Amino acid sequence: MSSPHSLSTRATGSATHSRQSPDSQRPEPRHHDTIDAAANRKSSFGFWGMILLTILSVGGLLIAWNVITNANRDPDQIEPPAAVVIPAQYDADRAMAYLKQLCELGPRPSGSEAMIRQQQMLTEFFEARGATVSLQSFQTRHPEDGSPLTMSNLIATWHPERPKRYLLCAHYDTRPFPDSDPVNPRGTFIGANDGASGTAGLMELSHQLGDLPSDVGVDIVLFDGEEFVWKYGRDKYFLGSTYFAEQYRQSPPPVPYQSGILLDMIGDRELKIYYELNSLRFAKRQCESLWNTAKRLRVTAFVPRSRHKIDDDHIPLNNIAGIPTLDIIDFDYPRPGIGVQSYWHTEQDIPANCSGQSIAAVVWVVHQWLKEQ
Repeated sequence: MSSPHSLSTRATGSATHSRQSPDSQRPEPRHHDTIDAAANRKSSFGFWGMILLTILSVGGLLIAWNVITNANRDPDQIEPPAAVVIPAQYDADRAMAYLKQLCELGPRPSGSEAMIRQQQMLTEFFEARGATVSLQSFQTRHPEDGSPLTMSNLIATWHPERPKRYLLCAHYDTRPFPDSDPVNPRGTFIGANDGASGTAGLMELSHQLGDLPSDVGVDIVLFDGEEFVWKYGRDKYFLGSTYFAEQYRQSPPPVPYQSGILLDMIGDRELKIYYELNSLRFAKRQCESLWNTAKRLRVTAFVPRSRHKIDDDHIPLNNIAGIPTLDIIDFDYPRPGIGVQSYWHTEQDIPANCSGQSIAAVVWVVHQWLKEQ
């Protein structure tokens, strides 16, 4: 996922001092006034300086305490994604197993051998779930050396003849390196949450697609090249979704999509999904409808307030293809707070920091929302 557009005193005084000689009743030399005034200012600075240092020290201790307590956070103290038990058909253990299976392939940047193995695995998986699967391939250039590179979106289709069709999507590539890691920005990026969680969620959702209204069909699309970014500010994001959107606009399908849902970073153990601002702009009705479904189900991880404005694969789907698409994303990974290190684009984006319960909760909401259409 690309960089988001994130959200997010003092007083002075002076004093004068003069004194006269008791003998002459004349003013003492002015340098004494200067020395005394300086001493007075020094004393005043020392008082306020001590206050400031105390505040900074307490703040530093609070940050340190927050870091320590968060680092040793008991999983049993983490708020579950729902206030009720998630129905067993949305299998959290199965969803987590899918995430781990994807991560066991290793880093999966576009064009890599691991990406090719992932495409083969997912093709077989979705075909076994009753889908017609195809690869939408396109040519691009490697941003580092200009060499030719093939990228492929994976499209799994259920019931293409039905009159109401929905696009469910995620990206399945991983960033080349954990370039936001404070220690090892050229290390190994597994992409458990940022990449694998959305894909695992759609794998779990495929088990539910036999239970849809008779007029509803679905395409699951996994985008390649979401962030094949080797140098920030130079390389392009959203290559796969942009190509998909362009092809959709140039050759519209017989049955256009009613709307789309993008799943990105849904595996956070401490899941909190706010309205994303671009989603509200392009797909406000769908956002409110989906969050209302979550409220009805008592899936408390969906919070009906806006927090971040994020550029993601839903941007070309809305701008180019004209498909009203919303982004389900928890960018605060693991959580907001002072001193909490983000796992986003770091070596800490691993399965241990993800949860099958979080994925299952999102799948439950999306499936029930589809059934209401």
